[in-house]
Amino acid sequence: MNYEEDIKKAADEAYERAMDEINSQLDKEILIALIGDVNAGKSSTINRIVGEEVAGVGAEPGETTEVKPYKYKENIWFIDTPGLNDVKTDNSEVTLNYYKKADIVLFFLNAAGTVFSEVEKKSFEKIQSVNKNILIVLNKIDAADEIDRLVERVRIETGGTYEVSPISSRTGENIDKLRNSILEILKKKNKDILFAKSIKEKSATANAWIIGASVSAGAVGASPIPGSDIVPITGIQIGLLTKLAVLYNKPITKEAAKELVVATIVGNIGKSLFRQIVKVFPGAGSVAGATVAGTTTLALGYAVKYAYENNIDISAENINKLYKMYRDQAVS
Repeated sequence: MNYEEDIKKAADEAYERAMDEINSQLDKEILIALIGDVNAGKSSTINRIVGEEVAGVGAEPGETTEVKPYKYKENIWFIDTPGLNDVKTDNSEVTLNYYKKADIVLFFLNAAGTVFSEVEKKSFEKIQSVNKNILIVLNKIDAADEIDRLVERVRIETGGTYEVSPISSRTGENIDKLRNSILEILKKKNKDILFAKSIKEKSATANAWIIGASVSAGAVGASPIPGSDIVPITGIQIGLLTKLAVLYNKPITKEAAKELVVATIVGNIGKSLFRQIVKVFPGAGSVAGATVAGTTTLALGYAVKYAYENNIDISAENINKLYKMYRDQAVS
C-alpha cells in the first residue's frame, strides 16, 4: 500500500498546528524569579543555564536590597530578589507580587552551607502560599558530602511535592537536567519553545527533544494495526522538525519539512531498516515497527541538528547522508 499521499496530507496539517503553537508562544513573556543567599550561586547557575553571562543577576553581599528585574532577551526577565539575609521589610509586598507573577521561582540553597535554615524555611512558606511553580536548586554539590541525604531532607521539609535539583554551577554537573526541568514547567504554560529559542545553549535541549520524539514515535510504531502509525508518526516528526528550526533560528518551510518526513517514513531507508530487523528477529511484528519508528525519528532529528549546528543546508540530499550515518549508529 502507498501511504505517501496520507503522509503528505498529515504533514501539511501537522505543520500548520506546530507553527500556530510556536507563533503563539513568541508573543508571550517569561518571568523567572530567583531567591537565595548571595553565596548560593544564583548568577553562575543562570549563566550556565542560558550559556552566556546574564548581566545584573547575582550581587555581592549587601548590594541587592530590593527587587531588580533584569531583561535577558526581549521577552525574558530574570527577577533577582534580595538575598535572604538582606530583605528589607518595606520591600516585602513588592517582592511577593513578583513571586505571584513569576512563571518559575528558582529557590536556591547552598549544599555546602546551612541547608534550609529557619530563615529559608520562612521564605519558602511565604512563596509557596502564592506560587506553586517552585524549583529548588541545591547548588555547590561539588563542595558537599552526602548529597542524596541532603536532597531527601529538603524534599521532606518542603512537603515532598517540589523537585529538588542538585547541581554544581562551578563544574556544570546536572545543569542540563536543571534546564530540562525548567523547560518542563514552562511547557505546561506553553512557553518552553520561547525560552529554548532565546538562550544561547541549544544542544542539550535539542537532544532532549529528539529523544522524547523518538520515544513517542516508538510507542506509536508498536501499534499492531498495519499503517495505523503513519499519521501520528508524521505529526511527531513534523513537530520535531519545526521545533528544531525555531530553536536554531533557522526556519524550515512546509515543503522542506514534508519532503524529509516522506523520505524518512516511506523511503528506501525506512523500508530496508524494517526488513533488516525482521530478518534478524523473525516474527518481531510490532517490536520491529516500534524500533523502526523510534530509530528513524532519532536519526532524522540528529541529522537535522547536526546540519543546523554546522551550517549545512537542510536539503533532502544533505539530510539523507547524515540520516544514514545516524541510523547506522543507532542499529549497530
